[in-house]
Amino acid sequence: MDKVRIKVKDLRKNFGKKEALKGVSMAVYSSEIFGLIGPNGAGKTTLLRIISCIYRPTSGKVTVDGHNVMKEPEMVKSLIGFLTGETNLYHRLTPLETFYYFGSLFNMEKERIESRIEEIVSMFGMEEVLNTPVGHLSTGWKQKVSIGRAIIHSPEILILDEPLTGLDIMARRTVSQFIKKYKEDGRTVIFSTHVMSEAEELCDRIAFINDGEIILTGEKNKIKKENGDKSLEEIFVKILGGAG
Repeated sequence: MDKVRIKVKDLRKNFGKKEALKGVSMAVYSSEIFGLIGPNGAGKTTLLRIISCIYRPTSGKVTVDGHNVMKEPEMVKSLIGFLTGETNLYHRLTPLETFYYFGSLFNMEKERIESRIEEIVSMFGMEEVLNTPVGHLSTGWKQKVSIGRAIIHSPEILILDEPLTGLDIMARRTVSQFIKKYKEDGRTVIFSTHVMSEAEELCDRIAFINDGEIILTGEKNKIKKENGDKSLEEIFVKILGGAG
């Protein structure tokens, strides 16, 4: 059994009277792509932001490689890379300047930052846009810059909140291949989406989340087999119908 990288136990988060998470528990293991699947407003982003030390939980516990997100946030942040569509880039900076800036935030030495920039530029074929202000780039290029920023410090765990939203076919293919490669290198990816076909393609294990609660979790292929080899979308709709 691969080791547990992220453990969530009875996690609750309230925003005023609204209960966004209602006792969520789950585990994410090494060398896997874990899919957090559910409709908009289900609690996906709230959960990922708590794991990433952006939100504080109302109650419950989250550990990343054994480090408590409440008690050791700086250690947790050094272990993860976090990407969400709501994390904006600085439009006046170039990709090169962006990578240098975020590398410095992680206290990386200049030589290490330069080495990582070379790797990221090669990975995404960014040579032609490296010195172009981000505000002049297409959505696809901006997403690649955002991913580069998130992985500049070579995190063991990558948390991606709907990373394929708004991308064209070629950009989507590049990012999908990157996600698969990241897992193949022995690292861990949490991937949230409300598009079931993305989970079908990328994820090893999944958790269905709806209205702040995880309603089913397990290996993707096992869940499909247990439900007559139906698509994840059909299974999700069936579960929600049964719950109602």
